[in-house]
Amino acid sequence: PVLRVEKRDAVATVTLNRPEAMNALSAQLRLALGQAFRELQADPEVRVAIVTGAGRAFCAGMDLKELGGGEEGATGFDTSAVGQDMSEAIAAFEGPTIAAVNGHAVTAGFELALACDFIIASTQARFADTHARVGILPGWGLSQRLPRLIGIARAKEISFTGNTVLAAQACEWGLVNRVVEPEALLPTCQALAAQMATCVPQVLKALLDGGYLHGD
Repeated sequence: PVLRVEKRDAVATVTLNRPEAMNALSAQLRLALGQAFRELQADPEVRVAIVTGAGRAFCAGMDLKELGGGEEGATGFDTSAVGQDMSEAIAAFEGPTIAAVNGHAVTAGFELALACDFIIASTQARFADTHARVGILPGWGLSQRLPRLIGIARAKEISFTGNTVLAAQACEWGLVNRVVEPEALLPTCQALAAQMATCVPQVLKALLDGGYLHGD
C-alpha cells in the first residue's frame, strides 16, 4: 500500500509509503491520504494523528512525472486543485496533528508538514520550498503558514531561493519544535501525542477551531 495507518490507543500514525520515490505525492497517495483522514475524523477513538514518511524522505513533493511528463512544471502552474481533497481532509481532522519529519520535506512535502499543527524533526530532516524553481505556485497554505512561523523575511529567503534548510537551522528559526536523533523521532512524537490524548477533547477542539494550534 502507498499509505500505512497504524492506530495505538488514541493515536494514529499515518506513514507515506513510497520510499522508492521518496514518498512523492502521486494521485494514488493523495487520494489515500484524503480517505485516511476522513476515516480518522469519523473514528471516535482517534484523538491525535502523526504524519511521517517511510525510508529516507518525509515527502519529496508532487509526483511531477505522473502529473504530465513535466508539462505542469511550466511557469505559473497552480497545484492547489490537484490535492484539494487531501488538503481539505487533513484540515477537517479535529484533533492535533504532528509532522514527524524524518528526511527531505520538499515543496508539496514541505506544505504537507506545515499543514500539521507542529513539526518534530530528526537530525536528517531537510526542508526546501522549490516552487519558484519548478514553476509551480504553492496552493496548500505554505505562503501563509511559513511566514507566521518564522517571519516574513526568513520565509522570503526560503521561497525566493529554493535553498535547503537543515534541521538545526529550522529549529533555530522556529520552523520545528525540536530536533531529535532519527531513532528517537517516532517515540518522541508518540509520547507527545499520548500526552495530548489525555487532555480534555472539547478544549483541544476549541483551541483548534479558534486557530490557536493551526496558526490561522
